[in-house]
Amino acid sequence: MLIRRLQSDPISRRRFLLRGAGLAIAVPAFESISRGAMIEGTTANLATASSGAPLRMAFMSIPNGVQQDHWFPTENFELNETMRPLEGLKSHFQVLGGLDHVHATPGPDGAGDHARANATFLTGARARKTAGSDIHVGISVDQVAAQAVGHQTRLPSLELTSDIVRNSGSCDSGYACAYQYNLSWSSPTTPVTPEPNPRLAFERMFGAGDPSERRANFAQRQATERSVLDFILEDARDMQHALSSSDNRKFEEYLEVLRGVEKRIQSNEKMHEIPEIDAPTPPGILADFGEYMGLMYDLIALAFQSDTTRIATLLLAYDGSNRTFPQIGISEGHHYLTHNQNVPRLAKKVAEIDRFYVQCFRNFLQKLESIEDVDGQSLLHNCMIVYGGAIADGNRHTHANLPVILAGHAGGQWPTGRFRQCGKVPMSNLFVEMLHRFGVPVEQFGDSTGRLDLN
Repeated sequence: MLIRRLQSDPISRRRFLLRGAGLAIAVPAFESISRGAMIEGTTANLATASSGAPLRMAFMSIPNGVQQDHWFPTENFELNETMRPLEGLKSHFQVLGGLDHVHATPGPDGAGDHARANATFLTGARARKTAGSDIHVGISVDQVAAQAVGHQTRLPSLELTSDIVRNSGSCDSGYACAYQYNLSWSSPTTPVTPEPNPRLAFERMFGAGDPSERRANFAQRQATERSVLDFILEDARDMQHALSSSDNRKFEEYLEVLRGVEKRIQSNEKMHEIPEIDAPTPPGILADFGEYMGLMYDLIALAFQSDTTRIATLLLAYDGSNRTFPQIGISEGHHYLTHNQNVPRLAKKVAEIDRFYVQCFRNFLQKLESIEDVDGQSLLHNCMIVYGGAIADGNRHTHANLPVILAGHAGGQWPTGRFRQCGKVPMSNLFVEMLHRFGVPVEQFGDSTGRLDLN
């Protein structure tokens, strides 16, 4: 069933749930309405290299910081233990040191570093400390790019997670769960909910069923999206009469998002053909975490190869995750281990978890490097991929000298194969630089103080 609508009469209990239409939109939680709404579902040449090939931008977030003694390479780029799986790809990435996220620090807000870090990572903004409906952080870098160039592809952006999704309630020391489980924000109050199910993500991009059935199913889904959206827009306008004056701003932001979906559907209707993908529809969520992450990475590679989108985010695990790793012989929870690094035996296990994440990232980069792009270069050559997080030392919850790998060559726009010490500068400076290279010349983003020189 595409829509489930709670039928209780008061508008205060109205809720919409749209599934299968290919975009996740978090409807704002209005003070005048006790329950918000959620829509989840499917639908001059920017973001282009000098060769004419598409440029792609992706962000992968790791939780809980890293064991720093095992992370950073030497000045002459000899890889340390954690990054050693990337040895064969050294010419295709650079490690950045000295990037900070000051808005992830406690400041006047006290505890809650994991929620703040997750919210700050791609926004460069400080999350308002609240577990209520008045969440506020900032637009994320991927969504700045998507809003500028997303009209060029069937999906403006792709948001995935290999973890659970939570958008309501309190999760970390008085911070709303929405901060901890979302990387992408289309506005300061609107998280873009990631898709945790590989099958649903694949069907959003390429249609359901066997390859021979996907085109017909995709056309049927487009028609359904149109009828569902017409209903939601009409009903959303009816809601305005029940809102307080203080909710008008949020409501207008919500309508803007819906109008964006409407424009996207109209654009998709002009793109009748979906890519021919000779790949089976993947299963749903897998029990093995490594295989689960691998599926999500594969979906991003497919999306980039088919030019379904040029912008993607993948939340590998929410910050604060206490996941165990039996596949590498670690039965203790990750978060627990990060707070016991004064014990060498436990610190070593944290480094092993960091290495496990890097191995999965390595497999993704190898796949991108093996795929020939339209200009004869590898797909990886025409990518800019950030892998890291907004916590540096998980034991002390530091947010300076963050763990950051920048993979890909941005179509040949910057050097690789090096350890680049950037000085103590905001990580937002990197995002400003990436946006410029992507064809989106913003002057300021988050807490940026300028562009990061990557030449």
